[in-house]
Amino acid sequence: MDIIPFQSIVDQYETIFFDAFGVLKNHQGLIPGIEKTFEYLDKKNIDYFILTNDASRGPRELAESYQEKGLKNITVDKIVSSGMLAREYLKLKVKDGIIAYLGTFRSAHYIETLDLDTLSIKHLDLSQADEVSALVFLDDEGFDWAGDLNKAVNLLRFTNIPAIVSNTDISYPVNQKEIAIAVGGIADMIEHVVGKKFIRFGKPDAQMFIFAHEHSISLGGTPDKNKILMVGDTLTTDIIGGNKFGLDTALVLTGNTLKRHADMFIETTGIVPTYICEDAVIR
Repeated sequence: MDIIPFQSIVDQYETIFFDAFGVLKNHQGLIPGIEKTFEYLDKKNIDYFILTNDASRGPRELAESYQEKGLKNITVDKIVSSGMLAREYLKLKVKDGIIAYLGTFRSAHYIETLDLDTLSIKHLDLSQADEVSALVFLDDEGFDWAGDLNKAVNLLRFTNIPAIVSNTDISYPVNQKEIAIAVGGIADMIEHVVGKKFIRFGKPDAQMFIFAHEHSISLGGTPDKNKILMVGDTLTTDIIGGNKFGLDTALVLTGNTLKRHADMFIETTGIVPTYICEDAVIR
């Protein structure tokens, strides 16, 4: 496994797509030194966007969270989230009824802006099941993992409504050694229990990359895929998604993929990044 410095490859590209958790930040804050990367990209006029499966907050709040940490140039137009795609689906397909959701109050931003009635699974009474038009998986917090997950299971058993997963990540890095279960992992479990197929938005689906590509072009970015690099920490979402969309990919070892496991995961999955880097920091 050849590990190369991120700085040695970045100048080849006009646009960089970054994953968020495990690449730019973890639950302890920003990856140390990552602010230098964005200073360098701004200096070199290399465009960048954050492609995230994080639907726990709206794009404006996500951008503000980076700005508060010192990444001032990550503005709302730099954010492309899976929640934005889920919102478009709901806008087109769901016209009335209650939209039940798993997540925090602030994660419901994506559906509340559609002027639809929203209700946390925490506050849903199953006697209201016939009034529910859809169930949306937004975040792994904001509900009781025992009672409310069982309530979600029974809601889907009692009704024939779509279940929309706005974050396909099954886990996310807490620090360099530990991970936590993400809402995509919760959705996988419930899908298996109820025996129904859920509708998913986010990496590795091509739709996420198409949306990001079109968004970047609309802001003056390059249409040439050969000039776009996808940087991620997870082979099965960031890297395979970028590969399938025709982008060069860089796997970083600051998140889900540990250095000691990288070779084994690449060999067993058959998912091969264009590059492997220790991190996405430009020193």
